Amino acid sequence: MVTTFSRAALLGATMLAGVAAMPAAAQTTTETAVTTSEPVGSDEIVVTGSRRSTTLQDAPININAVTADTLARARIDDVRSLAAFTPGMTVVDTGPASTGTIVLRGINSGDTSSDGNNANNTIGVYLGEVPLYLDFKLIDIARVEVLQGPQGTLYGLGTLAGAVRYIPNRPTTDRFSIDVHGRGYAQSHSENPGGVGDVAINVPILEDHIAFRTSTGYYRNAGFIDYNNILQQPGVSDPQPVRSADANAASLGTAAQQAANFRREKDLNYERTFTTRNQLLLEYNPDLKLYLTYAHQQTKTGGRQANIAGVLGTGRYEAPFRYEEPYRRNANLYAAELNVNVFDFAQLVSTTAYTEQKNRDVGDNTDLLLDLDYGYEAFPEFSSFANNQQRYKQFNEEIRLVSSHGGPFNWVLGGFYNRQKFHSDRQEYVPGFAGFAGVNRPDDLEYISFVDTKTTEKAVYGEGTLHITEAWQVTGGLRYYKYDAEARGGSDLPLLSGGLRRTPFPLIQFAPERIASPDPVSADGFVWKANTSYKFSNDLLVYGTYSTGYRVGGVNRVPACTPSDYAAIAAGSQALCALPDEITFSPDKTRNMEVGVRAALFDKRIQFTLAGFRVNWNGIQVPSTTINGAIGITKNGSKARSQGIEFSTTVRVTPEFVVQGTYSYVDAKLTRRAPALVVVQDPGPGFDTNLFDGEPGDRLPGSTKNSGSIQGTYTHPLGDGRSIEANWATTYTGSVFSRVGLRGFGTRIPSYVMHRAAVTYRTDAFDVGLFADNIFDKYAVTSVGNDRSSLNRVRDAFGSVAGQGVVERFYAQSVLTPRRVGVEFRYHY
Repeated sequence: MVTTFSRAALLGATMLAGVAAMPAAAQTTTETAVTTSEPVGSDEIVVTGSRRSTTLQDAPININAVTADTLARARIDDVRSLAAFTPGMTVVDTGPASTGTIVLRGINSGDTSSDGNNANNTIGVYLGEVPLYLDFKLIDIARVEVLQGPQGTLYGLGTLAGAVRYIPNRPTTDRFSIDVHGRGYAQSHSENPGGVGDVAINVPILEDHIAFRTSTGYYRNAGFIDYNNILQQPGVSDPQPVRSADANAASLGTAAQQAANFRREKDLNYERTFTTRNQLLLEYNPDLKLYLTYAHQQTKTGGRQANIAGVLGTGRYEAPFRYEEPYRRNANLYAAELNVNVFDFAQLVSTTAYTEQKNRDVGDNTDLLLDLDYGYEAFPEFSSFANNQQRYKQFNEEIRLVSSHGGPFNWVLGGFYNRQKFHSDRQEYVPGFAGFAGVNRPDDLEYISFVDTKTTEKAVYGEGTLHITEAWQVTGGLRYYKYDAEARGGSDLPLLSGGLRRTPFPLIQFAPERIASPDPVSADGFVWKANTSYKFSNDLLVYGTYSTGYRVGGVNRVPACTPSDYAAIAAGSQALCALPDEITFSPDKTRNMEVGVRAALFDKRIQFTLAGFRVNWNGIQVPSTTINGAIGITKNGSKARSQGIEFSTTVRVTPEFVVQGTYSYVDAKLTRRAPALVVVQDPGPGFDTNLFDGEPGDRLPGSTKNSGSIQGTYTHPLGDGRSIEANWATTYTGSVFSRVGLRGFGTRIPSYVMHRAAVTYRTDAFDVGLFADNIFDKYAVTSVGNDRSSLNRVRDAFGSVAGQGVVERFYAQSVLTPRRVGVEFRYHY
């Protein structure tokens, strides 16, 4: 009975590393330790996104690289803060309860959300060679590589829009090392300070054969959202002491009324994250090595990073929800990576991995039930909360051969198997309502559901590159995929169901026929890629790419409607089920075309990359809701197109002063009418819904049209390896649509500018400095949840005097993290 939407948006940061797309007869490689400190603006960054080790300038695909020094200088802790480094990439910060949805080149159709998201299937995310399916903190990372466009002919994960790779520092057998990092800060609008601490240790165990590396960190980030209206005794305390048919006249009451009904908790959107990654290297010789990895991360927070747009007189950093909303996320990863040199002919890489993620949260469910308009507001003390549990499990195997025999032709061949399982439980409670309604349900359980899904994908893929001359290469790639998806689930309404399926306490009934899809849904197909590039000189590169991508279809996590459901619908009672055309959804596909140039001028004092792209998107998978019960589902929409430009530059004004900048323009919109694209509950009394069509030209949600960053870094040498570095960065995040074309009461989220700066004293062994993020304490909305039809909406329980004037708090706004000022240090041995 919950509507779930995917989301994406944007968060500025600072330093650019660069973009390139050019060929080279590169050396075959696997990931090894890359712990070097790159100078600001360095153009000699080594990347492996093409499955071969090459400099960024000579990489045969369009790739961005963010180095370890860039991550450190900009205080980038996780994926949510990467957007400003990658033209065409947007990520929204909705707080620690989610990992963030990455949108590349505008390929996103889902509404924005104030709750965030913990899964993403438009891109592929890798930790080295391991598909992640979840997010980890960016500690002890050599670099982050972002590959724009579909990558299904190079990677096991079939990608619709691109791939993101976290390249970890690997264990080495040559020396012991330790890196310690700490950060402490004060935050505006917070009562408590925040801090981060992490350590990475490399331990040689047996020279040339065995080594161990561990990276562990703890994040105690300060919250700034106050929950001042938590019910003291749900079902007894009054959630809204002053009622009125006029939302502007209603209020949360006098100080005395608030003290009698509410309790307060400050800074509830805090973050408590423990993370660790442990790697064991077993090396027989340089031609045969095995990496064993275990990673674990757990995150806790107490509430959302959102307000409700000033409804009921609330403030910018106040969330007047009726319950605390704790969130717990626990993730584990186990992986084995085998690297074998096959007679100097090819490099074999075999990766076996198992990942799992468990999420538990409690949410204020009151406004969802008010919005469904079933009359619960007739109970003056009505409120509701929901307990949610989710578990993701993935097992995957990827085997890849990369040629190493030299010559004008090189190739990559791979096979991929993935099995992904998902399980969820939801229980909704309405404290005190059973007694008010005269129903024998002492637990006040209003709704319960479970869903199980399984998706299995198999694929073979490959690429071949012919170097016609030293300067000119042509690449072609092909992938065949096949998947099977199935789901089952059930729900029950044990409290009230119009007498049709009432369940006697304490029983719960999941009828055997309530199966979302009794037979698996299957599909297969091909995607392909063509690329060519030419190197006119060491300072001028051009490239062109045409590639296709896909995203698997599946079965929605909603039980199908049964005869008893249809009977309930006819009687005007609740029904929570999917109609026949709401049960499954098909793959959607993209066709990506791009051209680009990378140039260097004045002895490389000025370097820039300029790329233009067009992406045609067919059969768009659109987050929607069922007609009956407003349960979140996915359905196929129509067609869309995203086109734009991506620009990045580095200017070395003097050897000590470097200026870097990025700019991106993305125009993503529908190109064909999409009937019933947006489903919105009718704001009037009853059980109806409003359907909104998408029209050609409607802008897609979740990403900016314009975004950019500029920063300057000045380094003053002091001798003996010491220096003082000053950095200032400004980022611009353009406006975002919360819904396709703003249909269905969507919101245009305004643009904003943010500044950050740091002054750091550096030596060979340690760094220490002062920093400030969001220097001018900019307040900005980063995303919204639900639609504006619920903003200041008043519910009156079908004319009931007792329930008159209940104001919804459903519309929510995620907000930018306020100013932080603090001290940071690093020590290396």
